[in-house]
Amino acid sequence: MRNILILLLISTAAFAGDPQFPVSAIPAQLLKNADVVQRREELTIRLIDLKDMRVTHRCAITILNENGDKYSGFGAWYDKFREVKDISGALYDASGKQLRKLKNSDVKDESAVGENNLMDDSRMKSHNFYHKVYPYTVEYEVEYRYRRTAGMDTWVPQGQSNYAVEHSRLSVTVPESYDLRYRSYRYQGEPVKTTEKGDKTFVWEVKDIAALPEEPLAVPWRNRSVMVYLSPSEFAFDSYTGKMNTWDDYGKFQLALNAGRDVLPEKTKAAVHALTDGLKDPKEKVKALYQYMQQHTRYISIQLGIGGWQPFDATYVATKGYGDCKALSNYMYSLLKEAGIRSHYTLVKAGRGETDLIEDFTVDQFNHIILCVPMAKDTTWLECTSQDAPAGYLGDFTSNRTVLVIDETGGKLVRTPTYTMDQNLQIRHLTATINATGDLNGKAETRYTGMQQDWYHGFIHNVSPEKQMEILKEKLNLASYDINKFHYKEYADALPVPAVEEVLDITVPGYASVSGKRLFIVPNVLNKSNAKLSAEGERLSDIQLKTADKAADTVELNIPEGYKPEAVFPELVHESKFGKYTAKVKVEGTKITYIRTYERKAGVFPAKDFALLEEFYNKVYKADRSRVILVKAE
Repeated sequence: MRNILILLLISTAAFAGDPQFPVSAIPAQLLKNADVVQRREELTIRLIDLKDMRVTHRCAITILNENGDKYSGFGAWYDKFREVKDISGALYDASGKQLRKLKNSDVKDESAVGENNLMDDSRMKSHNFYHKVYPYTVEYEVEYRYRRTAGMDTWVPQGQSNYAVEHSRLSVTVPESYDLRYRSYRYQGEPVKTTEKGDKTFVWEVKDIAALPEEPLAVPWRNRSVMVYLSPSEFAFDSYTGKMNTWDDYGKFQLALNAGRDVLPEKTKAAVHALTDGLKDPKEKVKALYQYMQQHTRYISIQLGIGGWQPFDATYVATKGYGDCKALSNYMYSLLKEAGIRSHYTLVKAGRGETDLIEDFTVDQFNHIILCVPMAKDTTWLECTSQDAPAGYLGDFTSNRTVLVIDETGGKLVRTPTYTMDQNLQIRHLTATINATGDLNGKAETRYTGMQQDWYHGFIHNVSPEKQMEILKEKLNLASYDINKFHYKEYADALPVPAVEEVLDITVPGYASVSGKRLFIVPNVLNKSNAKLSAEGERLSDIQLKTADKAADTVELNIPEGYKPEAVFPELVHESKFGKYTAKVKVEGTKITYIRTYERKAGVFPAKDFALLEEFYNKVYKADRSRVILVKAE
C-alpha cells in the first residue's frame, strides 16, 4: 500500500525580488544545536474541488555544516493523480549572494519504482546543488496539482533534530461549504480563519523555533515539536468518492474499493475444499489455507493508478501467483471466504517499533495490509506477504499497535497482539573449557521465543549458509573468535509464540587474560550489554521503551587444575522501574558457574527519569564485565 506522505527531503521556493538570506541575520539562539536553519517556509494548499487540489511548497534552508547536507536538495514524486507543475530554485553563499539558479535541464526525472515493485507508474523529479562551502543557503519552490483528494500534506515545520526554524507558514483554502478537518500538536492557539469570495482560508504560522538535540529512546515527533495533520471530510480518488469524518467512514471507502474483488477461479475453489472439507477445527482450516497461499504466491508490488490503494482481484493473484500486501491479503480473505471462514482486511502502520497511531483523529496513517480472522475464543492474525511466517504470529513488524479492521459495515480500530516479557525470551546455556593460556572452547545452546526470535527467523530463511557464517562472525560480542559449527531449528507451532533454537560451537583464543600466576575471567561470555547512555544537558523528550523482553544465561566454565579464587564479585542486583538485573557467580574446584537474568520493561516514562535510566543501563553494562580472578596455588 503506497505511503502517501510527501517524500521531500526539502521542497520549495525561489522568487525574483525576494530577500536574500545572509547567515549573519540568523538569531543567535537558532544556531545552538543546529545543523540547518529553515529561514522561510510556505506550504500553500488550495482545494478547488474533490478532484482538483493545488499545492505549492516554498522553502529556504541554510546549511551550517556537512550534517545538514541531507536537506540541500529535493525529491518530488508524481503519477497520474499528482502532477509536478513547476520547479524553481537558487543557491546562496553565506553573505546571501546568489551563486546559481536552478535550470530545468538540471532536474533529474527518473522512475520511482522500488526494488520490490514489478510495475509502478510513479516517477521522481529531484535536484541538488552539491555545494560544499559552509554555510550556504538553498531555496526551492515546487508546485503540484492533485487529481485526487484522499490525502493531504502534514505540516511539519521542524523537520527533525538539530533543525531550527526561523519562519514557517501553512495556508489552506477550501470552498466555504467544505469541512476542513485538522489536528494540531504543540501549536499555540488556533489557526487564523478568513472568508472571501466563497472560500475560507486557515493559516498556521510559527517563528524562531530552536533546534532540538538528538535524543535516544524519544517519543513520537508530534509530542516534541509542532505538527498539523490535515484530513478531508469528503474526497475523491479516480472514480471513487468517500468520507473521512470517522474511522467507520474510511472503512466504507475501503469496502467500496474491495467490492467484487474476492472471486476465485474454479480450480482454486476446488483446492480450498480439498484442503479444508475434512478438517473440523477452524484454526486448522486457517493454517492449511495460509500455508497454501504461502506455497502458491510471492510478494511483488504493483502500483499502477489507484493500485496503491486498491487490491488486485483474487483471480489475478490465483492466476499470476503474485501480488502486493493488498492483493495477497484480499486473496487470503477470498480463500477463507470460500471455506466459510469470516475474515477482515486490515490497515496497519507497519515497521519495527512503529507502534504509534493517532486514534482520535481520522487520517490515513497506514502503509500495509494484514488479515484479521476472528475466532470463537480469540483472533488469528495473518501476515500475507511472508512465505515462511507461522500462522497467527505477527512479530515486531505489525504487533502491538492500533489497526483499522474493515468489517462488513465499515471500519473499526482494534489492537494487534502485544507480546509480553515472558513471551520474548532468550534462554542460553553455555558450557566451555578454558585452558592455561586463556583459550576458550565451548558450546552455546540458546532458545529464542517471540520477538527475540524474529531476527533469527529472517536470518534462517533469507540468508545463505555461507553468508550466515559471515554474519555470525560479525555478530558475537567478542574481540576474536571462530565458529566451528552452528545449527538452527525452528518451532513454528510452539505456543504461545514461535521459537528458534540455536547451537554454536565456538573457539575464543585468549578469552581469559593471563598475568603471571593469575587468570582473569569475565564469566559472561556471550551476552554483554552494549547499552550505555550519557545525557548532555537537560533531557527534553519523554522516554519510550517499546519492547519488553527477558534474557536468562547459565554459564559453566571448566578451568585448569591448580587454580583457586582470589577475587569473586558478590551477587549483583540492580532494579528500577525500567527492569531488573541479577548476576551471581560461584567457583567450586575447577568449575565456575555464572547465572544472569535481565528483564527489560516497556512503556513511556517522563523525561526527568532519564538520569535513572542512564544509571540503570550503565550499571548493567559494568556488571556484565565483572571479572573473576584466579591465582595458581603454590
